[in-house]
Amino acid sequence: MIRIAASLAACALGASLSAQWPDKTAGIPRKADGRANLSAPAPRGADGKPDFSGVWEHLNSRDSAYYLKGIDIPWRPAMLAQFQENTANNQINNPETRCLPRGVPKADAFDIHKIIHTTELLVVLYEYQNMFRQIFLDGRALPKDPNPTWMGYSAGHWESDMLVVESNGFNGKAWLAGQGNPTTDGMRLTERMRRRDFGHMDVQITIDDPKAYTKPWTAELHPELIPDTELIEFVCAENERDIRHLVGK
Repeated sequence: MIRIAASLAACALGASLSAQWPDKTAGIPRKADGRANLSAPAPRGADGKPDFSGVWEHLNSRDSAYYLKGIDIPWRPAMLAQFQENTANNQINNPETRCLPRGVPKADAFDIHKIIHTTELLVVLYEYQNMFRQIFLDGRALPKDPNPTWMGYSAGHWESDMLVVESNGFNGKAWLAGQGNPTTDGMRLTERMRRRDFGHMDVQITIDDPKAYTKPWTAELHPELIPDTELIEFVCAENERDIRHLVGK
């Protein structure tokens, strides 16, 4: 009797999971063999603009950690010294070593993330630390005196099929990349987002931080759609065992 009950419970659980996690996500164009057609035209929303909805990742993960590699960053001397100290000190001061958020744009370079796009709001859900970001598309201006946060405040507008997102209100605690690039609370980001087809996105990022750099500068990300998957829970501090092993210079 116990075995029969266990078997029935297992069957019920299997049916539930199957219903929650379909093998194929609805709405994705398919090739004849059933694979996602990532080269199909980009979807469009009710307003006729490209719809950025989907699960995305910077697929070249080994390279995405170094998305700033090769860029001639116009450092101010004090911030260059801080960057060099962070690098030489084995990145022991990296906020992530204490399970703190990555912030943007680093989260977009490192993390699988899901975009939910409506005509007036674009929400980004990040798998790492279960963080989120809101980009308002309803015409509002950025706050003039924002309460500083890890992810900042973001508002977007359209330039033809290009979504231009401006962000401020950062707390200056996050790093731009794993190498040790610090930020300040004066950072302002401008992201120019284009979904060039169903499975590929181009993002040009302009970083304007007068406290850290002598002039604005740009970097790029090229996320790819991850079909037929969903986010899972990631809690950094749960069973964390890394920080005790970190040693500085």
